[in-house]
Amino acid sequence: PARYFDTETTEPISFFLSGLEELLAWQPNSNDEFNVSAVPLAKRQPPLHSRRPRTLVCHDMRGGYLEDRFIQGSATLNPYVFYHWRYIDIFVYFSHHTVTIPPVVWTNAAHRNSVPVLGTFITEWTDGEKLCEAFLAAGEEAYGAVAEQLARIAQHYRFDGWLINIENTLSAAAVGNLPLFLRDLTARVHSAVPGGLVIWYDSVLRNGTLKWQNELNDENRIFFDACDGLFTNYNWKEEQLERTQRLAGPRQNDVYVGVDVFARGDVVGGGFDTDKSLRLIRQYGLSAAIFAPGWVYEHLGKENFLQNENRFWGLLAEYLPTHSICTLPLTTSFCLGMGNSTFLDGKDEGSGAWYDLSAQDIQPLYPEHQGTLSTSCCLQDAWCGGSSLQLQGTIPPGEERVAVRLFSLQMPAPPKLFLTLLYKLEGPQPDDFTVALEVTTWDSGICFEGNPTSLPEPNGRYHPRFLPAPPPGLAKLLAACHRGSHGWTSRCYELELQDCSLRDLSVVVSRQQPSPQETSFTCLLGEVRVLDTASVAASPPQVHGVTASQLWWQ
Repeated sequence: PARYFDTETTEPISFFLSGLEELLAWQPNSNDEFNVSAVPLAKRQPPLHSRRPRTLVCHDMRGGYLEDRFIQGSATLNPYVFYHWRYIDIFVYFSHHTVTIPPVVWTNAAHRNSVPVLGTFITEWTDGEKLCEAFLAAGEEAYGAVAEQLARIAQHYRFDGWLINIENTLSAAAVGNLPLFLRDLTARVHSAVPGGLVIWYDSVLRNGTLKWQNELNDENRIFFDACDGLFTNYNWKEEQLERTQRLAGPRQNDVYVGVDVFARGDVVGGGFDTDKSLRLIRQYGLSAAIFAPGWVYEHLGKENFLQNENRFWGLLAEYLPTHSICTLPLTTSFCLGMGNSTFLDGKDEGSGAWYDLSAQDIQPLYPEHQGTLSTSCCLQDAWCGGSSLQLQGTIPPGEERVAVRLFSLQMPAPPKLFLTLLYKLEGPQPDDFTVALEVTTWDSGICFEGNPTSLPEPNGRYHPRFLPAPPPGLAKLLAACHRGSHGWTSRCYELELQDCSLRDLSVVVSRQQPSPQETSFTCLLGEVRVLDTASVAASPPQVHGVTASQLWWQ
């Protein structure tokens, strides 16, 4: 069937639903199993519902369902990828189809990085009026059926909820039922999807008129009160933020103030001035909804996309509270879910360009310190997948080392950690530097390294003990310690901690000799792993009842 399989290649594809009939007729079937997300939403700290401003990203690119619709990837050169997941809280996939089911590759990548994904339910123009009349004005049974289907779809494909966008005028009967529909949908999504969300877009008013308010006020508050949040339109002024904050009260973090990166209409700042909008939004303790950050790719072009993307998010970083990893194992090769080739154990397999966001790894923070450090993605060389993480920087005169924070962590430390690192030093004198991992812990009087002779470290910095060979119980799994090849160096470490809580994982680049000059370095990171030694040594659970479907023999 053409909905589920590309007519030219027969490959499985992601799809949308058009109109009310398709929505109400939707049933799960054996052809759409490819569309079910295979990656559960990873836990994070602090949890999404904490009392702090959030950041929502609304992805709207040329109508949607582009190369990202190919569930098993495609041979796309210079595709659009998003990888600053640590800095955002919610990802919305937007298109102008009635029911936008997020392509499963996005859900997989976002979930791996602890970010929930919402689809979009939109009605617009005169067709939208007719559609709303059919399901809202008709009463409880009709709108209940739509709410039920939307909740079932999110549950079946394993994404996390809906953005609701009614962009047409409504009759008195339809608008009267709209808050009831939103309440019903929100309750159903909450019960069908753990952590599910329903967010309302600032469009129609309580009297049914279509009139964007650019704020929360008495005209649209009835819809905000019926769901998990409001996404405002983009043409706000500072006094509207002030009024919104006052009216939202304890729910100020549930108002997502819209920022159009294309800067259409009268806006405070878009493009590389998006930080001006964010600065104001955060002054009032409100959440932000960044609309169409694909501007970087669409407006500035594909060629220098990765550099421009890092610049764009780097300018916003101070206004984006990050979330921490709170479960082990943590293992990543930093792959973006794309590449100009595929690397395996450091060897270029020469596959040519590819794009598959489901293959994107856990992404780190991307710290930038003007002039002294930049973190970027390197497509020219990798250990595994399509890319590695490139650290470029300088060690200032008189100093011996620079630490680059890769991940923020928030979890109790197991008694014994096993860590691995694969790296490659580039540049004229790679032998002038050493590279190692550093773990920091949250301040506490009772935390110390497991070796009884050691004292508590100042500022909770621990340098795991280098292991020339893996411990006996792990030797088979971690033949890794000797596996550096194709210029990559492999290192294994062990760290014993008592009563500690993990805070950061950093990589430290040090010079071998002190120097009065500043020294520049370039280091590629190919893989990092942090494992709880006890759980790695335990034998994995047996897998039962494996089934295989949709086989294609070649």
